[in-house]
Amino acid sequence: MERLILIIPARNEEKRISKTLDNYWQFLKEKKNKKEIKDFEILIIVNNSKDKTEEIVKEYSRNFPEIRYVAFKEGGKGFAIIEGFKESLKGNFGLIGFVDADMSTPPDAFYELVRNIKDYDGVIANRWVKESIMTPRQSLARRIISRGGNFIVRTLFLFPYSDTQCGAKLFRRKLLEKNISKLITINWGFDIALLYCFKKESHARIKSIPTVWHDKAGSKINITKTPLRTLMSTIRLRLIHSPFRFIVRFYRKLPKKWQVHNPL
Repeated sequence: MERLILIIPARNEEKRISKTLDNYWQFLKEKKNKKEIKDFEILIIVNNSKDKTEEIVKEYSRNFPEIRYVAFKEGGKGFAIIEGFKESLKGNFGLIGFVDADMSTPPDAFYELVRNIKDYDGVIANRWVKESIMTPRQSLARRIISRGGNFIVRTLFLFPYSDTQCGAKLFRRKLLEKNISKLITINWGFDIALLYCFKKESHARIKSIPTVWHDKAGSKINITKTPLRTLMSTIRLRLIHSPFRFIVRFYRKLPKKWQVHNPL
């Protein structure tokens, strides 16, 4: 039985973070009381937030010893997760995971990652297998874009996973210790970069399992721009790890407004 730390990146989440923390804390506390987990901590990484997110999580950290936070004035989701990994490695945690702040992944669905890690290096949630439950049902256009993007990713990186972008993942401490210095921040393709690093550097054994996913109102995903940005980030990442990396150096010299992988 190992100690668990859950990273939650939070940018401008004042309307949703309280519900997420309440639900996750209560769920994990019950698991600890039942001795199903040894101990846990919830680590919120407040990144580039302009609203009252930091004030809210600061109050939670005062009232709950299992909740703490670190705040940064800059950075996107990928940056926040990497900083969360670094902070997690300072403690004695054997399992290190992350979820989105909007609770698209409910606590019991995240806990399935914990239950399934067994002798694997990591476990990731997969929304695109038939056993998964997604509510509400996504539009045809969004399903086509998502599945098409997944096909491109699998082709470029030879991944066995049909869903690299789901925001619920769990890894063993040893895997992160070995690779933390090699992780790079690509906001619109961070999950792909993360999994590719683990595959390339460690030949990691990562299991993909069905999940429950609730699309939330107020999502920050732009159905038009986000897939394009993710695609460009994916191509850029593949070029970095190829003989054609010189193209990336040329790309970096372009005006920022033309660098479509950059965050809004």
